[in-house]
Amino acid sequence: MQNQTHRKAERNQLDGLRPPACDLPRLLAGVGFAISLLSGVSPSHAADLTVFAAASLTESLRTIAAQYQRETGDKPAFNFGASSFLARQIEAGAPADIFFSADEDKMDALDRKGLILKETRTSRLSNSLVIVIASDSLLVIHSPKDLAGSEVKRVALADPKTVPAGIYSRVYLEKHKLWPLVEPKVVPTDNVRAALAAVESGNVEAGMVYKTDAAISKKIKVAYEIEDNPDISYSMAVLKDSREPAAARKFLDYLNSEAAGKVFEHYGFIVKGKPGGGSPASGHSGGSAR
Repeated sequence: MQNQTHRKAERNQLDGLRPPACDLPRLLAGVGFAISLLSGVSPSHAADLTVFAAASLTESLRTIAAQYQRETGDKPAFNFGASSFLARQIEAGAPADIFFSADEDKMDALDRKGLILKETRTSRLSNSLVIVIASDSLLVIHSPKDLAGSEVKRVALADPKTVPAGIYSRVYLEKHKLWPLVEPKVVPTDNVRAALAAVESGNVEAGMVYKTDAAISKKIKVAYEIEDNPDISYSMAVLKDSREPAAARKFLDYLNSEAAGKVFEHYGFIVKGKPGGGSPASGHSGGSAR
């Protein structure tokens, strides 16, 4: 009996030396809360956003998104491609929060189907077209008429029937009555970046792309800058079926900000609605490529 009493006393002494039981879930939650306080971001309010955007916006939007995530904790993820292809994906029910189109027509199509929040739509950017050749090419382009010459066998364009960059190029060539001469030489590509890649590889003698795309490549050179460009207009809006509508509106506001505008300008875009000159125009005036 004395032995049992002695062992019980020893156990009580040992229990007094043991640390209290650890509530791991509460501990981890506390650590997470402390980190969120230090970073200024509340994990309960961070949002994952999906943005469908024209391929020509790749570098500028990734730069803007990185800064935005550091400031807010929200994480924009991107699906880049031809605006026409992205619009079809959205029509088919692909989950997305924001659409950033390289033209107004694709946004018009989604608007007619009731797939965007109209009040969020803005025409944010413009661009210009250039004729490009490979950096080691000896071809000389004095004017767009040279695309119809015998030295140019193939011309890369984003699909001139469906993709904005190709449609803008076709509209320009039609205006100057060059399309019937150039059309048989056209190598249509999935998007403007693919047209740029065709020129880089030497598979075509020339291509028409956005000035912003030409600026990112060291494998091509600008042979001619188009001066009388068609009305190039990039439109963006929050989608009606957005899973994070409040966060999507917030990011769209940031894309309309002066800070984002400076990034777009850095990459060569023409920014509409600069601070001091009024907000970006809602909707459009009907001057987009058809």
